[in-house]
Amino acid sequence: MSLPPYVPVATIAARLPFIFPEGTPNRTYCIRDLAARTIFVALYVGAVADAGREFGPVHVYRMTDEQSVLASPADRVLYAPAVDRKQAIAGRRWYADNTREPIRDETLRDGLVAIGAVTRREDLPTTSGLPRYALHSDFAALFDPSLEGPALDAAITAFQNAYLSKSALARVSIMLAGAAAGKSGLLVTFPSKETRPLAPGPSSVIAKAVVEIFAPAFLAEPAVLWLSESGNKVVLRDDKIATALGLKIEADKNLPDLILADLGGGAARLLFVEVVATDGAITERRRAALLELTRAAGFVDDQVDFLTAYKDRDSRGFRKTVAQLAWGSCAWFMSEPDQLVAMIEEPGAAARSQWLLRRAVRG
Repeated sequence: MSLPPYVPVATIAARLPFIFPEGTPNRTYCIRDLAARTIFVALYVGAVADAGREFGPVHVYRMTDEQSVLASPADRVLYAPAVDRKQAIAGRRWYADNTREPIRDETLRDGLVAIGAVTRREDLPTTSGLPRYALHSDFAALFDPSLEGPALDAAITAFQNAYLSKSALARVSIMLAGAAAGKSGLLVTFPSKETRPLAPGPSSVIAKAVVEIFAPAFLAEPAVLWLSESGNKVVLRDDKIATALGLKIEADKNLPDLILADLGGGAARLLFVEVVATDGAITERRRAALLELTRAAGFVDDQVDFLTAYKDRDSRGFRKTVAQLAWGSCAWFMSEPDQLVAMIEEPGAAARSQWLLRRAVRG
């Protein structure tokens, strides 16, 4: 098992005030001794994002003075499983069991998770006792003992620019709010002010953001013609507007997750949207098939655009499907709602047919 370098609590505690300067939200939660010891335990057991290991408050409050100085990989690897099996850990414990709440609610939830320095699994029930936290790799790297002097200063500055700017904090806030909503289902409000429930899950979180955030920002007069969930469950099907546009919506035609229309500014325009939590982007094949549908309805290609919506640029779904995105389509990220990525096929294509991109450029 590969582990991060061993780093003493004192080193972590000394760096935290520089990493989280005055003005950092809930700074006290991020720089106090409890935070330093929490980060120490995460590094000690190797709980760094994408390493496949997580930690929980129990691993922090059951750590002992004697265990914490055992720096060999063998000792470190055995610690978390021993705690999980409720085996006795030799030595003087750092904290009592009732420290669970301050670690979970203050140091983690309101401190390090809210900033994005720590990731949290959202696929576990609230009542689950399984560990769910891991340090973001960018954050964990700041505690490498070999990183010193100007190199450490530069790394801290880069982290602050990426995680502590207003836009970065807003991004984390959006992500956390979406994850929380996705656990128990959520209500989507359409441009018509009609509301419908969506089933819990990451795809529903993204679909809601497309309807409530993307559509008002990028479409002059948005309308939702079609919204479906996994399993071909139709949440909304507006045949009245679709018929007026000459578009025949047939559920058995393998339609995308959403069909939006922009009814403002002259001729109506269509936008086909695929929501990607894990898979299912607008590919060349999907784009071609949907263009056949719109051509049959009398739409010229310049009236049609294609969008793949993701949670975040760092999401597994985006990394998995970005190479499949069709030329002439766009990508949008829930965590960066004011930005749009365009797959421009050739010089001049944006000016000729990328209506959605033109609206984005005009702001």
